[in-house]
This record gives sequence, C-alpha cells and structure tokens, in this order.
Amino acid sequence: MIEKTVDIATADGACTTFIAHPDRDGPHPAILFYMDAPAIREELRDMARRLASAGYYVVLPNLYYRAGVLELGPMDATPGSAWFARMIELMTSINIPLVMADTDALLAHIDSDPAAKPGKIGVFGYCMSGQYAINAAARYPDRVAAAASLYGVALVTEAQDSPHLAARKARGELYFACAETDRFAPLEMVETLRADLAANAVHAEVEIYPGTEHGFAFPQRQAYHKTAAERHWTRLHALFARNL
Repeated sequence: MIEKTVDIATADGACTTFIAHPDRDGPHPAILFYMDAPAIREELRDMARRLASAGYYVVLPNLYYRAGVLELGPMDATPGSAWFARMIELMTSINIPLVMADTDALLAHIDSDPAAKPGKIGVFGYCMSGQYAINAAARYPDRVAAAASLYGVALVTEAQDSPHLAARKARGELYFACAETDRFAPLEMVETLRADLAANAVHAEVEIYPGTEHGFAFPQRQAYHKTAAERHWTRLHALFARNL
C-alpha cells in the first residue's frame, strides 16, 4: 500500500489531503471520501486504507482547512462540551458551494497523478458529507459513476442544492444508507427522499439499517453497530465494483 499526505491548492488555500492506493497493478479508479463532522482522524484514514486495499485510489480531504484545523483531538460528543461546540462551529463554516469548489481542485489533482486511473470516479460521504457526495454526482454527471450518502443529514431541504433535488441531475448510481433512528435525518425525511427519487426515476437505492443510530459505521463511536457497519462496506464495495 502507498499512502501520502499532500497539500492541494484550492481557491481558498491548501487542502491537506490523505491519499491511499495499492502499490501494484495501477492505475486505480479514484474515489473521493468526504469526512464526517468530527474532522480528520486515524479512524477515517483506516477506512480509506480499507477501501484502497480493494484496488482504489482513495482521496480523503480535510474540509476544515480554511479554519486551519486538521484534527479535533479526543472526541467528546456530549452536547455543551467545548469539543462539541467547536465541531458544530467548523461544520457550519462550510457548505455545498465551498466543498464543490474544493472538489474541482481535488479532481484536478487526481487527473494529474498517474497512479489514478483516468475517467469515472466514485464519491461517498458520512454525516454532514452525504449531501456533498450527492452534489458532486450532480456537478459532474459524466464523471461520477457512483455516489453514496451514509447516514447523511439534510437530505430534503428547501435549498436549491438539497440532495433530493441534486440527485435528479446525477447520472451515476446513487446509494443512501440511513439509520433507523437518526434525529438528523428522521424516517419521515428518508421516506420523502425515497418517494421523490422514485417519482423522478433517479437511479438510486435508499436502505434503512434496522436497529441502528447515526454514526453506526464508525468503530470508535458509541453508536457503532458491527453487523450494520460490515453491511455498509459490502454495499460500498458492490456499488463501486459495478460502476468503476
């Protein structure tokens, strides 16, 4: 395995980005991995490595680079804690237009690296970044062959770039993994999303994971659900294998 951390120039600065890919049989199809709200950490790097080991060039950008933050340190997700307040501050400091501008720069870097296979890519994001993955599929309909939102938030909003609307512009295959209990994406929102995707003939699947809560895929989170986490990996591998 080859892994490296590089600074990718964007319109707003330098986006520190972790990249992992196999050391043989390249070039490999590229996959953009958008982080969740608690920021870059070894847990995410390990997930990037796991996907890369299956034959992909995985790109994990630090979306908080504008604030000069890479890692937040030991997690304390207790509402009211200083750590939690900082996470919310950082999460709300970025938005879909900013992350799409970053994606432009990330794709330019991918295209410049001979280790990355030219052409179709995959994208996926957890939590706050589910909306970014779906919007990337809409922004690059001829480039993004597959995109996944994993317990993504704000799936249906009044904004013009709401994921349920962005999905209509995508041409790649979309996958939405949703927790059964998620205050950030309650089942009513999920069912609204499902109905809208079906009504507009979007090539997408919405799957609810029984007995899970928001964050179920992360081993170091209290909500970790091993069976569901492994299922989500199976779904991701199949999604990218079909399309990349």
